[in-house]
Amino acid sequence: MTLLTCRFVFPSCFPSLRLTGRCVQSFLLYQHTQNSEVGFYIKMMFCCYSFCHAEEIPEDLSVSELLERANTRFDNEPELIEGDIAIPSEAEKNADPCTSRGCKWGKYTDGKVYIPYYITNHFSSREKSIITRGLESFTSFSCIRFRPSRSSDRDWLQIESQNGCWSYVGRRGGKQVVSLARSGCLYHGTVQHELLHALGFNHEQTRSDRDNHIRVLLHNVVSGMEHNFNKIATLNQGTPYDYNSVMQYHRTAFSKNGQPTMVPIPNANVSFGTAREMSRNDIARLNTLYKCCE
Repeated sequence: MTLLTCRFVFPSCFPSLRLTGRCVQSFLLYQHTQNSEVGFYIKMMFCCYSFCHAEEIPEDLSVSELLERANTRFDNEPELIEGDIAIPSEAEKNADPCTSRGCKWGKYTDGKVYIPYYITNHFSSREKSIITRGLESFTSFSCIRFRPSRSSDRDWLQIESQNGCWSYVGRRGGKQVVSLARSGCLYHGTVQHELLHALGFNHEQTRSDRDNHIRVLLHNVVSGMEHNFNKIATLNQGTPYDYNSVMQYHRTAFSKNGQPTMVPIPNANVSFGTAREMSRNDIARLNTLYKCCE
């Protein structure tokens, strides 16, 4: 059984995925059942399924690169700004849709912030486990507790597989969609990124103090996409600008010519926009905003 065989069975899964541990097990089991034609085909299908549904991050791609790749294929509804932030109206396009109206989720008397969620049946059980792992990761470092929604909940996050990866910023009320498309969005860091938007966080490069840390090269930006680099009156929670934030976009985001659209200052060689999961500063900001240590 070869990767070429799997390619013919599930062509849409390649070439981005690598051999998974589960598939390796299939090969080992096959050594003991190679005389069984039925066993061979069962294990072949099992192996190929593992390829299609494994949380394998394409080599060297950061969260922001994954988001850009997933979202460039679609004309989205609702309208998106900054690549993956949904806005309900034109009026919010040039304003922070969170701090302008208040957007935090409420804190309970036990000091926890419980956020109901519902994962639709768009996803397989394995895909749901990737999403759930992202939801549960917040429990280990903050007072945020994502819990399954109940019929009595008025506000909740509804996680669906729509076109691309996107979220509204902060609590909006009622059913609030977070899109994690089955094709391209089901990675741990991507889930964390979209959930941080839903918790009220914007992209790092839109920080109010960003001009002290990065230089935006608008002449390299795709025409009509300049608004994606607008600064916002963000609440930075006393934390430094974080080149390693999971909310920081990569060096050539929205580039029309493959040249950088952002350059760190004063050292242009500093690595940034390469995060694959939340950084320490992301966690510190979250805990400060929601007063998790009080």
